[in-house]
Amino acid sequence: MKKAEHIIARIGELLNTHLEKSKAKATPALDQRPAEEIAEALQLKQVFKKGFQTEHEISSFVSTYLTHTNHLQHPHYMGHQVAVPHDLAGIPELIHGTVNNPSSLYEMGPAGATCEGFMINWMLDKVGWFEGDDYYDFHFSPGKASGVLTHGGSVANLTALAAARAAIAPDAWTEGNPSDLVVIGAASAHYSIARALSILGLGKKAFYPVAVNENEVIQIDNLNAVYQKALADGKRVMCVVANACATSTGLFDPLDIMGDFCLQHKLWFHVDGAHGAAALAGPKSRHYVKGIEKATSIIWDAHKMMRVPALCTAVLFKDFTLQAGAFQQKGSYVFHDTEVVGMDSMPYTIECTKSALGLKLFWAFALEGEAAIGHYIDQTFALAKDFHALLQKEDSFVTPYFPESNILCFRYEKQDASDDFQKELRYAVINQHRFYITSCEMNGKRYLRVVLINPATTLDELKDLVQEIRKIAAGLVC
Repeated sequence: MKKAEHIIARIGELLNTHLEKSKAKATPALDQRPAEEIAEALQLKQVFKKGFQTEHEISSFVSTYLTHTNHLQHPHYMGHQVAVPHDLAGIPELIHGTVNNPSSLYEMGPAGATCEGFMINWMLDKVGWFEGDDYYDFHFSPGKASGVLTHGGSVANLTALAAARAAIAPDAWTEGNPSDLVVIGAASAHYSIARALSILGLGKKAFYPVAVNENEVIQIDNLNAVYQKALADGKRVMCVVANACATSTGLFDPLDIMGDFCLQHKLWFHVDGAHGAAALAGPKSRHYVKGIEKATSIIWDAHKMMRVPALCTAVLFKDFTLQAGAFQQKGSYVFHDTEVVGMDSMPYTIECTKSALGLKLFWAFALEGEAAIGHYIDQTFALAKDFHALLQKEDSFVTPYFPESNILCFRYEKQDASDDFQKELRYAVINQHRFYITSCEMNGKRYLRVVLINPATTLDELKDLVQEIRKIAAGLVC
């Protein structure tokens, strides 16, 4: 078998071809096959037993694998909240996969940890929490804001809620949970919040939902009523959770008002900004997260709107003391009593070992520069507004709200206004392989849904989608 450099070069050629064909619409946007068919095409049994014997076998496997992947770079990809990275965004994965330096301990991965510290400082600065003179200030201290990168928003939310629990019940780590802790948030809160409460041992019952309006946004007038009910039930409010933005609709809870409420009642204010916190980096979009600086903790997915390959999420804290209190652990082989060189993130996250997330995040900016990322965010947010304006002029299309981010829900009701028809229409669209869209339920109704996350998607592609939906819908009733 040839040297690694030759194999890597060949894989690079295959990846480049994959990207170019996707961007040129020469491949399906989505072409799902049964798992058994894919397994046979990849020859999983044979390769598993014998291993790759030749360079050709490696090339064949990679080529087949790429054939059966979703084509996120396709301009008709409007599916889920998964970043469409820069063509060269996979290089950090290659570097990390080769050198294998976990970045959770500085001594194990100093370069990756340094990149993480730099990017955390940048994110803190965007929130308005960074107090240093230079992003090279890598040392957190009580009273100063801090943060850590994690593998995904679910882990980040769990980390933030664990810290909130430690703040109100510092003995819970050793003694177990008090029975009176609850969390308040919009009924539309991401399922990872309830999941985190169950993992922490508090249970889903510990979530006190605040009713949302027809567009999944918290009814702020009901927040105090839910808070008072919690008190009347003899509960202590561990934290209040806000959506920035709601996963289904892309609409933002009123962070400013919720932040003031939490300050007034001295409550931990957590902002789930997995998708929408990226507005902080968009000069024209930042106003959507007005008041986010009043939060106690924030999560921010880089693998959604920052063009970073999954997974990479920051959990940020207004005060390092709160981050430091989240976890208590011992391990003489990794935790030391004396000062160590650099910064260790292991004591402040669920993960003991993690990949070089800081490198992935930094690389996304290094490829195009900070301004380009901000422009991209503003561009995708603006495209959703343009699509909304287009649908407003189109007969039989219903748009329930004006978009605030790059997510828009809509219905097509000419042939049939039922929810079942919307589901059938969505599956018919993706089974044509030309467009990848999703759907969601909102206010008891089923909607089609687009996430305009691909920088190659333009209004022309959305016009094509409208015509595709009309054509397919007409065929469904024939």
